[in-house]
Amino acid sequence: MSSKRPLISLRMAGISLIDCDHKTPKAQEQGRPYVGIPQLKDGRITLNGARLISEEDFHHWRRKTKPTPDDVVLSRRCNPGESSYVPNALEFALGQNLVLLRSDGTKIYPPFLRWLTQGTQWWSQVNMYINVGAVFDSLKCADIPKFEIYLPELNEQKRIAETLGGLDGKIQINHKINQTLEQMAQALFKSWFVDFEPVKAKVAALEAGGSEEDALLAAMQAIAGTSLFGADASATGAEEQLARLQAERPEQYAELRATAELFPSVMQDSELGEIPEGWSYSSIYELADVIYGAAFKSKLFNNVGDGTPLIRIRDLKNEKPGVSTPEEHPKGYLVQNADLLAGMDGEFKPYIWGGGLAWMNQRVCCFKPRKGYSVSLIKGFIEPQLRSLELTASATTVIHLGKGDINRFEFINAGSALFEAYSKITQSLVEQIVINKTSARTLEHQRDALLPKLLSGELSVSNTQNQPADTLEAADV
Repeated sequence: MSSKRPLISLRMAGISLIDCDHKTPKAQEQGRPYVGIPQLKDGRITLNGARLISEEDFHHWRRKTKPTPDDVVLSRRCNPGESSYVPNALEFALGQNLVLLRSDGTKIYPPFLRWLTQGTQWWSQVNMYINVGAVFDSLKCADIPKFEIYLPELNEQKRIAETLGGLDGKIQINHKINQTLEQMAQALFKSWFVDFEPVKAKVAALEAGGSEEDALLAAMQAIAGTSLFGADASATGAEEQLARLQAERPEQYAELRATAELFPSVMQDSELGEIPEGWSYSSIYELADVIYGAAFKSKLFNNVGDGTPLIRIRDLKNEKPGVSTPEEHPKGYLVQNADLLAGMDGEFKPYIWGGGLAWMNQRVCCFKPRKGYSVSLIKGFIEPQLRSLELTASATTVIHLGKGDINRFEFINAGSALFEAYSKITQSLVEQIVINKTSARTLEHQRDALLPKLLSGELSVSNTQNQPADTLEAADV
């Protein structure tokens, strides 16, 4: 148990605190990243939304505060005590109200520091030294080195860091795979419904004096530019890819040909520019029903799992309902995996949900595909409109998305047959995305459950390096 381990201050444990510059550099449209408090997310540093600064300012702000791998970036204000570790090959300048914690390696194994600053003992010290303010709570630089923590032996620290880091690495692999899968679906969507590549390929073939068959083959080559149809990426050209596909996978070749036939071979003028002949702009409601969250009573929100998880806007990014509620609202909607959700305040972005069954709170909405269409199809059409709405409303203090805004959403209507073809191709991607999200969530639960037990000594890691987490043994106390 923790009583067997020494209680030691950060200062005595060889942790140095490096303060930031107490001013903010000028922002630029392009430049080097300047990380602030909003960039600390769940123990990681994200550069999304980070201020960009000049090369000169970048070097100036790093002259005394240069983050190095395994440092911990700690917030002193707004969310005091929150921290993120510095991974390899990430270079950034440190923002205001952030400090670096750095181990000299004598008593604390540097990769272990990130886990130490997430344990219950760490938060007990944060709560002990926190200064409650009228606007923001804060921590003083002079107080942080006084934090006292229970410290395992160095070898045990290394094994704990390897175990938790191994789980965390698997989580990140799932996230990276999902990014690739979403990019594949987005690339296909853009090719078909934004750039009209199969249509333009047909037009070009006909304008060059080719036959209808030549135009069809040109469209097939444009579509086969993605590996989603099983074309061999090792082939040297589109014609060779199609020949291999026809010889080795005739059913997929036939499907590809049938899909290419769905695209017209003529462009036409519209109010919004040239679009394929026969296509038009229609209301988003022809593709999806929009379901709005209900106003659940906040006084019933709890963190002990009483009732059903509840999704608030803040929970969308992490796909982790932060609270539960025993309330069963008569207008409530239970979100399921693969539902497409969006927040109606602040940052507008559609998320393919993978966080399990949960109620949907007010100011969260769900775009439910109609007629068996894929959520990736709906996502492709609404995402740029959500971004456009945010840009046009960015001058307001709080940005809101209303039903009236959604009523104006449109999509380019290519017909149900082509939409169904796209949905059929991307449905397997969506299913795999949800599987990966579910796997990542399971790994996160395992990691988060192990963390306090390993730090306290309730559990110990075996002496074998890279030991799987399921072989952890209870400590002999």
